[in-house]
Amino acid sequence: MQNEPIHSLYDEEDSFRDHIATVDEKGKRKWIFPKMTKGAYTLARKYLAWVLIAILFIGPFLRYDGQPFMLFNVLERHFILFGIVFMPQDFHLFVLAMITFVMFIVLFTVIWGRLFCGWICPQTIFMEMVFRKIEYWIEGDGPQQRKLSSAPWNMEKTTKRTIKYALFYLISFLIGNTFLAYIIGSDAVLKIIQEPVSNHIAGFSAMLLFSGIFFFVFAYLREQVCTAICPYGRLQGVLLDANSIVVAYDHVRGEPRTKLAREVKTGGDCIDCKQCLYVCPTGIDIRNGTQLECTNCTACIDACDDIMIKINRPTGLIRYDSHNGILSGSKKIWTNRVKAYSLLLILLLSVLGFLLGTRGDVELTVMRTPGMLFQENPDGQISNLYNFQLANKTNKPIQIKMITKTEGATIKIIGALNLLPASEVSKGSFFIYLPKNKLEDRKTEVNLTIMQGQKVLTSTSTNFMGPITFK
Repeated sequence: MQNEPIHSLYDEEDSFRDHIATVDEKGKRKWIFPKMTKGAYTLARKYLAWVLIAILFIGPFLRYDGQPFMLFNVLERHFILFGIVFMPQDFHLFVLAMITFVMFIVLFTVIWGRLFCGWICPQTIFMEMVFRKIEYWIEGDGPQQRKLSSAPWNMEKTTKRTIKYALFYLISFLIGNTFLAYIIGSDAVLKIIQEPVSNHIAGFSAMLLFSGIFFFVFAYLREQVCTAICPYGRLQGVLLDANSIVVAYDHVRGEPRTKLAREVKTGGDCIDCKQCLYVCPTGIDIRNGTQLECTNCTACIDACDDIMIKINRPTGLIRYDSHNGILSGSKKIWTNRVKAYSLLLILLLSVLGFLLGTRGDVELTVMRTPGMLFQENPDGQISNLYNFQLANKTNKPIQIKMITKTEGATIKIIGALNLLPASEVSKGSFFIYLPKNKLEDRKTEVNLTIMQGQKVLTSTSTNFMGPITFK
């Protein structure tokens, strides 16, 4: 056994796990030219893609109370989610929301595998339902595309490739503008488009950059994003188990594979037609089992069902199922692992919901001015200078006033503080005065309250420094 060559210690049929399907033995890119598919799953994915694409392009133009319904302005750290304004002061909510989202992805993947990738992911939707459709329209089906790719650069190939890439860039330009609109707002993007380029050099450069990135992704990277770049594809190897529902080949029913015989049926239902391989957008053979490259796009299901119908055999040889489901014939979704993840997700959602429900419209931060000591005034009062920061987390300006309920204390604002602009942070300074006989110790706690009319918006407290008093 020790002298046996290493390559003979494992089945050569498993060698596909040593490399991805789109790279050959020399490390060179293997281009994929999948055949067109049709069927119930493909039709359902197409309709869903239309809805999601419409939502994506309409999203930046939706308004709620005059503000964008969705905005992800990372440059100014200003976010609006479903009409709710989030500012840097809400960073803890953002972190908790991201943890909750990750937990949801974990739970979803444990149960349904990579369903998100095949049905909802923007990369898959645009690649398969937009750019791939353009290729079919201009260059033909998979075999015709392969033939054109290997052909010399003649007039036909030059013309088709020029038209294809021109349309690719046009769509990438639209996607790039939409993506930019989610960052800086649709109004700002429209200004960049309508006004002279010289007025918006930075914005126009960002527009070209985003367009170029999307063009590069959909014209060149393509399925490599799913197999080599996206971290979610790597996670499925950790998250999936034998009970996860994935696009799976029923090896119990399909093996051993035999060529179609009209006389006597021998072996399994798989006739080794390889249609599932020809339609796969990542170039894998689903019959080898769950693999890194599989995005659960269901193209192989529709292709196999079409063949099964033609040869008068039951459909579902490739279907949504689990490994244990194929072996035993029954699915078990509500496992102990799923229960544990569900409980943790419910806990995170409860905490996040409570924090969002108790989140105030205004947040006040107060700090004593660094390097400043207390001052004793001629009238016997002690004063301290403070810096404040007020964040208006609504999309409307708010009339406010600052008061204190601490006995004997008075506030003097430096400048004016009566109007908080919508979705902005206001900064300023103020003095707190307190009679010497009201000092409790070297530090005295003073209450501060922000009012909107008779409504209390937020409250906080700060330490008032003074001389040591002896009572």
